[in-house]
Amino acid sequence: MKGVTVVDHPLVQHKLTLMRKRDTSTKSFRQLLKEIGSLLAYEVTRDLPLEQVEIETPLMPMQAPMLAGKKLVFAPILRSGMGMLDGMLDLVPAARVAHVGLYRDPATLNCVEYYFKAPADLADRTVIVIDPMLATGNTAIAAVDRLLEAGARDIRMACLLASPEGLSKFQGHHAAVKVWTAAVDERLNDHGYILPGLGDAGDRMYGTR
Repeated sequence: MKGVTVVDHPLVQHKLTLMRKRDTSTKSFRQLLKEIGSLLAYEVTRDLPLEQVEIETPLMPMQAPMLAGKKLVFAPILRSGMGMLDGMLDLVPAARVAHVGLYRDPATLNCVEYYFKAPADLADRTVIVIDPMLATGNTAIAAVDRLLEAGARDIRMACLLASPEGLSKFQGHHAAVKVWTAAVDERLNDHGYILPGLGDAGDRMYGTR
């Protein structure tokens, strides 16, 4: 799909396979999600703008590249998005964090907002929305809607798995938002879960089921 990047790096794919296994422990799942978060952040930020600055090495002055503009904002969708956040912050420790509290109603599959807190200057920053699963697309759409309402203009989406249906619906609402994912799986089941998928990422990360 146009605007969708599948991160096929061998380490990403290896770690994703370990996460898919039903017998992977909560501890291992959580660690792997953090590690993949860092690897995905590396790809999502590949084209960030640079500027040349004057520095002093131990031997001489030089012009060297540094990130231009204000720092990033990572916007994890609670609760499972938090599992990828630490890995991304390991890579970009100066990033700001916006928290987007949404949950999917099990009956309607629509999302409900229960919390939102973000930096005031979203318009001046690149915002990366984080959620392990882009399944129906409803939660991702609602998160981007909320961030746009708060002033964000440059938004990207990073997820672990996506469904074709979810991507299609998401792009229908937010065609300008590029998506990075480790895999696009086969389809959704009748309950809105990705198949073959890896189950509920939040439950597996926190051991709540």
